[in-house]
Amino acid sequence: MNQQSPTSNFLPSQRALFDIPEDVAYLNSAYMGPMPKAAVEAGERGMRAKLNPWTIAPADFFTESEAVRGLFAKLVNATADDVALVPSVSYGMAVAANILPLKKGQTVITLAEQFPSNVYPWIEKAKAVGATFVNIPRPGDDDWTALVLQRIDSNTGIVALPHCHWTDGGLLDLVAIGAACRKVGAALCIDATQSMGVMPFDVQAIQPDFLVSGGYKWLLGPYTYGYMYVAKPWQDGMPIEQNWIARRDSENFAGLVDYKSDYQPGARRFDVGERSNFALAPAAHAALDYLLTLGTARIYATLKHRNDAIAERARAELGLDTVRADRRAGHYLGLRFGGAVPADLPMRLAAEKIFVSVRGRAMRVTPHVYNTDADIEKLFRVLKSVL
Repeated sequence: MNQQSPTSNFLPSQRALFDIPEDVAYLNSAYMGPMPKAAVEAGERGMRAKLNPWTIAPADFFTESEAVRGLFAKLVNATADDVALVPSVSYGMAVAANILPLKKGQTVITLAEQFPSNVYPWIEKAKAVGATFVNIPRPGDDDWTALVLQRIDSNTGIVALPHCHWTDGGLLDLVAIGAACRKVGAALCIDATQSMGVMPFDVQAIQPDFLVSGGYKWLLGPYTYGYMYVAKPWQDGMPIEQNWIARRDSENFAGLVDYKSDYQPGARRFDVGERSNFALAPAAHAALDYLLTLGTARIYATLKHRNDAIAERARAELGLDTVRADRRAGHYLGLRFGGAVPADLPMRLAAEKIFVSVRGRAMRVTPHVYNTDADIEKLFRVLKSVL
């Protein structure tokens, strides 16, 4: 009887499905994920349809966006009715800030060096009502979860967090944080852009009030096409724009002159105007379908295995540190240099066709399913020569 290899659950490199030259080591998914060839081809077909607009039927304003909505719902264990299509995290968080109640004297909790799209809306919300905006300082031991849990109390109104920190992958236990929020009646708003599609996420376990994710990073989709989960208690809230397609019976184009006061079911009322983007929606559809076919759990296992090996080599061969494994999202790696990252390092790596990014005091090394062992060997070879 054949024994299963310990690496059999890991995905083989998907390089052939992407247009990445062999001599390029692209280790920067946290910056922007390359689209699979199939997604680009789908987008091109959609774009070309505009050459002959008479081929675009009224039903086409709905079919693709509904398919995409359903695919994202599968990623987070929700229903299609719970999902809105948004152009950006800042748009989604503006919707959340517009709906969620916040009182004078309450607190809004965020993290130090958190990505601005999930910070600015809450600064303005707190300022408008006289609430206190709290920016939790970076923990010396990288235990963000402990500090957040300590800070949540009866005065907490909103907790706005990522799934993992965008500078170095520091992980937050959203199940525990979600439970703490519910205990005191605080709302939980998650920016999952840096984990969605490659790290399992279950809204039934976490129970966020709002979850927003950009689609152009780990989800391998086009820019300005993102997703928002809205918990059922908030699905009757007021959208920040009033567009025709979000209203009941908008499928009946002849009846659009019969103005409706009610909306399409669920979170669809929060869809951005012109959500039926005939180029971006097919590309997003193809990218989501591809990731779901691979399976989030298998993608995560593959990337964690690769990143754990990179982290170990970085410590042993280069003396570089990372967030320890049990406090870091497995798909994400930020190499720490003891002080600031050498200012010219990304440029010197790029000259050798190695692409990473620096955020805060960490150099992000963020491979995806398209990377190869050769990419990693090249990274270490060049790092050893320039450090």
